[in-house]
Amino acid sequence: MTATIKKLKDLTREKERIAKAREAYPFCITISSGTCGLAKGSGELVKAMQAAVKGLGLSKKVLVKSTGCHGFCDIEPVVHVAPQGILYQKVAPENAKEILSETVLRNNVLDKLLYTDPRSGQKVRYAQEIPFYKAQRRLLTKANDLVDPESIDDYIAIGGYRALAKALLEMNPEKVIDEAKKSRLRGRGGAGFPTGFKWEFCRRAKSDVKYVICNADEGDPGAYMDRSLLEGNPHSALEGMAIGAFAIGAREGIIYVRHEYPLAVRNIRQAVAQAKRRGLLGKNIFGSGFSFDVHIERGAGAFVCGEETALINSVQGLRGEPKQRPPFPAVRGLWGKPTNINNVETWASVPIIINKGGDWFARIGTEASGGTKIFSLVGKCAHTGLVEVPIGTSLREIIYNIGGGIKGEGDFKAVQTGGPSGGCLPRHLIDLPVDYDTLAKAGSIMGSGGMIVMDDSTCMVDVAKYFLNFLRNESCGKCLSCREGTQRLYEIVERICEGNGKEEDLDLLEELAQVVKDSSLCGLGQTAPNPVLSTLRYFRREYEAHIKDKRCPAGVCKSLIQYVIDGEKCIGCTLCMKQCPVNAITGELKKVHKVDSDKCIRCGVCVESCKPKAIFVV
Repeated sequence: MTATIKKLKDLTREKERIAKAREAYPFCITISSGTCGLAKGSGELVKAMQAAVKGLGLSKKVLVKSTGCHGFCDIEPVVHVAPQGILYQKVAPENAKEILSETVLRNNVLDKLLYTDPRSGQKVRYAQEIPFYKAQRRLLTKANDLVDPESIDDYIAIGGYRALAKALLEMNPEKVIDEAKKSRLRGRGGAGFPTGFKWEFCRRAKSDVKYVICNADEGDPGAYMDRSLLEGNPHSALEGMAIGAFAIGAREGIIYVRHEYPLAVRNIRQAVAQAKRRGLLGKNIFGSGFSFDVHIERGAGAFVCGEETALINSVQGLRGEPKQRPPFPAVRGLWGKPTNINNVETWASVPIIINKGGDWFARIGTEASGGTKIFSLVGKCAHTGLVEVPIGTSLREIIYNIGGGIKGEGDFKAVQTGGPSGGCLPRHLIDLPVDYDTLAKAGSIMGSGGMIVMDDSTCMVDVAKYFLNFLRNESCGKCLSCREGTQRLYEIVERICEGNGKEEDLDLLEELAQVVKDSSLCGLGQTAPNPVLSTLRYFRREYEAHIKDKRCPAGVCKSLIQYVIDGEKCIGCTLCMKQCPVNAITGELKKVHKVDSDKCIRCGVCVESCKPKAIFVV
């Protein structure tokens, strides 16, 4: 039976006990099993590995651990073998016995499961030698490689809850806030407000009851930073919340997590229960007199509930829509009481700051913003996944050195930062440092960390339309400027994509976008025009081509393209004709085929099926 931790010496004793128990196993096999890993079969791999360990009589020698996402989603499932330190990628259940037989028992390396560096063509044995990992600074995500999220012992083993003990027993609330201010930690949820000052405002608010909330309502398409932290290392956010609660004088915390994150919900629930059983949540933590409890609220998936006041409304059982500020939540928040809200990544950074010191944290990053930032790198780059780098790292470093550049034969065209409310930055800004202020000047935002890479096959007008469609549907409808403004912006851009745009539409778009930006109540409406404004700023010629030339340069907007067969390349194989769902292609075997534009629905199946690449878009 696990012991209750009542004093600092109990935590130290538990850490020593866990370390001694782990020493009994000469080998440890870690399998990444976040949502991405599970989607690629890591659940079956874990079972196969456990069965193989038992079948080979290695139950007393090999410890098998299921962890969260290791970040490099393209190569899942990932297996790490210790103490050799070897990383195997894209491992299947049938490889389990072979890994044990060869690598564990005979110390042989299975070359076929090693990662191949596409630049050098060399096989890579160790994670730190893979370019994707090598160029990162993994303060938060590194623990995902080490911790079984269902085991509080694993978190304690790497020093978990030592920062909470330090804050409660060696510091006072003012000192904790001072360290947060020194760290220059800014809110990682998108607004980028200095965390220490936010805590200070809430501490100064007069009230017997205060709350802290963890915002895990990550709603940006393609973003999964907070989800991965909750799935892989939920105790880091819990510990950060407890420290923050001590700093501002709160005794209750709420984790607001979206219902679409079932694994994150399961793991954080289990983490809360474990922390309560061990005495790390609840009454008189570490004998300090400080008491703190946490419960979980699930959101229905409304994007607007990422905004603080809308989130608070949702927790209270009201419609998820924002309120006029001031008063700010730090003064009047949940149930009318002072409330501090930070997102998962912000809370998870707090234990590091307390353990290492605010000055240490501030030295990583820029003069205005300390520490690292996690990005979900997705889109047309060669290697997608979670990337953690110091704030101020350039787009080039992230996209090319870590992401491996553009996938396939296309050229880099743009990158959107900040999710649907972010801006699209063009090729000539590839060396732009990624920090809050620089991105804002360039017409984008940091947001929660979504980063979508686009190549020259992307139509920027279509991109603007896509995100406007998302934002108009996610608008809560409370204020006219956002409700009607995003709808009108979408209709204008849709008209341009269909070839019905007029030259005066561009001036109208800019004027309307600015009105929506200036007059909307909350951050959703205030940033909703960013995709339009940034694409107009950097890709205006594409809009003009759609309007003046009735042509989509990227060949994406169906109303403005035609498929043509090159007579010199066509070999008359009839494959395109057979694949066409509307019989728009005609021709005889071994003779040049033709496309009937009136029948063609521009689905692109013919282009994909044509092996000689004889079909192109005009």
